[in-house]
Amino acid sequence: MLPIGPLMIEHRLIEKLVSLLPGAVQRMQDAGAPDARFIDDAVDFIRNYADRTHHGKEEKILFRELAKKPLTPGHRAAMQRLIDEHDYGRSLTAQMVRAKDRWFDGETTALGEITDALAQLARFYPRHIEFEDKEFFIPVMDYFTPAEKDAMLAEGNEFDRKVVYDLYADLVDRVTPVTDNTAFRG
Repeated sequence: MLPIGPLMIEHRLIEKLVSLLPGAVQRMQDAGAPDARFIDDAVDFIRNYADRTHHGKEEKILFRELAKKPLTPGHRAAMQRLIDEHDYGRSLTAQMVRAKDRWFDGETTALGEITDALAQLARFYPRHIEFEDKEFFIPVMDYFTPAEKDAMLAEGNEFDRKVVYDLYADLVDRVTPVTDNTAFRG
């Protein structure tokens, strides 16, 4: 398998989540209130799966290795475009989280910012994924030898393992231990 294989498979799951965003926007607009659970789940998915895991492998493995190659100006510009788009997705996600927090602090006008960020993410990700899948990933594989491709694929597998470990290690670090044993008494 090419090192872009897992990335393209991950795109299919990202597309599934993104396909839910327009319906969520409509439900929130109809209700006149945000769906905090949906937002939290979408943010968790975008930050930890789409960005930390998926974009992490693109930026820290594929793009890092491509930067060592004599890329055509078009491929170099395309790689920079993708890096900039990753930053844009992060920015939209952060904007949505800030707006959600403001809503729950009583700023009811923040609903428009929440739904706008979700709608922008719904428009952004399909175009971003299509560009990567159809115009970038396959052509840039020509820069690598079979051994380099195998090494990137192995590094991607290790990257996934480490991300999952780090994600849950962070969760355990955030959990406040119960120090009062009376909480367990009946």
